[in-house]
Amino acid sequence: MSHAERGERLAAAPNPDVYIPVAEGLNIAADIYGEKGQLVLLQHGGGQTRHAWKSAGSQLAAAGYRAVSLDARGHGDSDWAPDGDYSNDALVADLVAVVEHFDQKPILVGASMGGGTSLAAVGEGAVEAKALVLVDTAPRIEASGVRKIRDFMAQAPEGFQSLEDVAAAIGNYQPHRDRPRNLDGLAKNVRLWPDGRYRWHWDPQFMARKRVLADRIPRQEAAARNVKCPSLLVRGGLSDVLSEEGAQAYLDLVPHSKYTNVGQAAHMVAGDRNDIFVSSVLDFLSELD
Repeated sequence: MSHAERGERLAAAPNPDVYIPVAEGLNIAADIYGEKGQLVLLQHGGGQTRHAWKSAGSQLAAAGYRAVSLDARGHGDSDWAPDGDYSNDALVADLVAVVEHFDQKPILVGASMGGGTSLAAVGEGAVEAKALVLVDTAPRIEASGVRKIRDFMAQAPEGFQSLEDVAAAIGNYQPHRDRPRNLDGLAKNVRLWPDGRYRWHWDPQFMARKRVLADRIPRQEAAARNVKCPSLLVRGGLSDVLSEEGAQAYLDLVPHSKYTNVGQAAHMVAGDRNDIFVSSVLDFLSELD
C-alpha cells in the first residue's frame, strides 16, 4: 500500500532526511544528526517512530557523534512490508542493510523492539558493533507489560475522529506524563486517512506478527551470551516491561555490561527522562576506545 493510499502526512510532520533501500520495494526512513563522527544507530520500539530520538539525536550530535534515527519497516515514513513480514529476522536484515549503507562499524542503541533487533544482530553475528545499548529491554521481559503495549496499539482500528481523541488515548497509556497543550506534535504519530479519520503511523499487519515470549527468550538469551562488545543496559525504574529481575538476568548473561536504572522513567526512557538517559549513554561511550 502506498503512502497516498494509507493517508496524508500532516503539515507539522517533518520529512525524513534520507530513505535507505533495504529490500526490494522497501525503504527505511531516517533522520541524521551530525555531519561526521562515530556512527550511532537509534532504533525505536514497536509503535514508535524515529522522532522518539529527536532530543537524544541532537545531543549526541552536539557531543561529536553522527546519530541516525530509523523508522522500522511498517512504521513512520518507512515502507510497509509488501509481504507483511515483521519478524525479528526481517528487522535484523534491515539493520544489516542500513549498516552496509553507512559503511561504518556502528554503536547500536535500541529501545524495546529496536533493542531486541540490535541484540539479535550483534549476538548472532549479523552486525559487528562497536558497542550495544539496550533501552528497557532484555531477553526476559514481563508478559503483562507487553500485553499493555499491544492493547494500546490495537485500540481504535477504525481510527480517531480528532487529534484530541489521539491525545486522550496516549494520555491514558502514559498517565505519568503531562498531556501536550499543542497537538501539532501528534502529527508525527498519525496520518489523516481519506475517510477523514486519524490512524496510527504503522502498518496494521505489524500487529499480526507472531510474538511469543516463550519462543523469544531462548533466542535472545543465546544472543546475549555471545555479546562481546561493550554493552550498556538502561532500565526505566517505573517500567512494567523490564523488571529489575529481568535486568539482572541480562547482566548475568553479559557480565561485562554496564547498567543504569533511571528511577523517574517508565518504559519509554528517552521520552520520560531524556536528560538522564543521554547523560548515561554519553558517560558510557566516553569509556570506549
